[in-house]
Amino acid sequence: MANWASGYVVDVDYTHGFYRELAPSYLSFLALIQGIQAPDRRKGTLAYCELGCGQGFSTNVLAAANPQIRFYATDFNPTHTVGAENLARAAQLENVHFFNDSFAEFLIRDDLPAFDFITLHGIYSWISQENRRNIVEFIRRKLKPGGIVYASYNTMPGWASVMPLRRLLVEHANGQKTGSQTARIRDSIAFAERLSQLGSRYFVNHPKLNDRLNAIKAKDSHYVAHEYFNSHLNPFYFIDVAQELEDAKLRWVGPANPLETVDELNLSEEQRKILADIDDIPLRETVRDHIVDQSFRKDLFVKGPLKLGKSMARERWLDMGFALSQPDSAIPTEVKGRGYNLQIQPDFHDALTGALDHKPQSLREIMAVPKVAKYGIDKVIQTLVCLVGQGHCHPCLHLDEVAMRSSHTHNFNKAVATHTTHEYVYSTFASPVTGSGIRMDQIDQMIWLGLEQGEQNLPEFVWRTMLETGHRLARDGKTLSTKEEHVEELQVRATRFQQKSIPLLRTLGIVTDRVSSGTVQGLRLKA
Repeated sequence: MANWASGYVVDVDYTHGFYRELAPSYLSFLALIQGIQAPDRRKGTLAYCELGCGQGFSTNVLAAANPQIRFYATDFNPTHTVGAENLARAAQLENVHFFNDSFAEFLIRDDLPAFDFITLHGIYSWISQENRRNIVEFIRRKLKPGGIVYASYNTMPGWASVMPLRRLLVEHANGQKTGSQTARIRDSIAFAERLSQLGSRYFVNHPKLNDRLNAIKAKDSHYVAHEYFNSHLNPFYFIDVAQELEDAKLRWVGPANPLETVDELNLSEEQRKILADIDDIPLRETVRDHIVDQSFRKDLFVKGPLKLGKSMARERWLDMGFALSQPDSAIPTEVKGRGYNLQIQPDFHDALTGALDHKPQSLREIMAVPKVAKYGIDKVIQTLVCLVGQGHCHPCLHLDEVAMRSSHTHNFNKAVATHTTHEYVYSTFASPVTGSGIRMDQIDQMIWLGLEQGEQNLPEFVWRTMLETGHRLARDGKTLSTKEEHVEELQVRATRFQQKSIPLLRTLGIVTDRVSSGTVQGLRLKA
């Protein structure tokens, strides 16, 4: 472990994930759900900061999709910031700045603006008390009045039985004298599994731990290293986090998960009644965490939240745009929560998703559809909240500015896809419609890039890139071995991309007229 790390894992790089909760458009949508005014991007250039940005990939995606916002991010692991800066240069992003500062160093910089958004994903649980104080002080000094803070963190009581397991894993890994850190982590997990199989009372008394072990095994080893093996791991009670952030003049306004705002999905009627009798918000949320056995929270805080009047809130809702990220036929009519489900009436489901089919629409435009309007705006809003929470639908930026954002997202997506021809680590494209990221797997990135470059034989092009990366496809659970098998499978994938993906990606602004002007058949797919 490097001696500058202060107990934080730096020998294993963090993952290159994208987290939609970090998007300004998503945070503004969450604020609107609570009837709170969000920073208005139409009143000048906004500033955004991510603390503990890891590989910086989320920040880069968001900078590409929001060229009118200035982005700043810091991570004290230099390997992370070097990679983030390389991608920003390749994507020609001029509105993003990365720093290799600790939180203490970042706090005293005099070259940072005041921020409209400050985000920290997971990091609050992984650092020392001193660093948490630095973060709170940074927010106090640098967040504008009315600014939004997104914070996610491990939570009690869900972690109560896991902490002894985590200590066991850490001590076993530290006791190994040889091997890389990831190898020692794998050995410690295998050791814990052996203990469980021996009927150890700890595992018998906490039966969910076997599920936790299986989940750890399934996770990326780089994620596991940071989630479980830092010297500082602090699962918090909400009431303690709220108290710490009060020093930065923050007030909690709601969860950063749309489905958590729909109590019928998560709580029984009696549980809702108990919570309704508790006026103190920190206490009420702490009690709620005990009811649902919360282990990870995503929260929205605001410095001086301004409540929107009923008329103004309605206008903001009507102006809000939405876009589907799946075919309407693939969107289920059931919304699943924590043991409770809601059914969307089939006729209403078809009318609402049909109104959004292949074109982003404002709520005002959606409500102009008679088959939707007859259900009333409140029901439409609640259903859209559920669809966004499930990831089937995305809140959009102002649709009249898509063209301005498109050149930036196109450059970024091309840089990501080009990198994927050498190594697949980036799994997200930027959308100028949503101001956020959309997942794209390796093969779809290659097909997109081939169309972008006007490749005349897409299966051959993708096959060549796969040879360089050493990637192989599988069919029916069997890894393909020959070129002929791969070209045949890639033919199927390319046809599917044309028929199913291109219409959606065009809606999201990821496929442009240039990319989609020729059909897949017109590009002579067959080898």
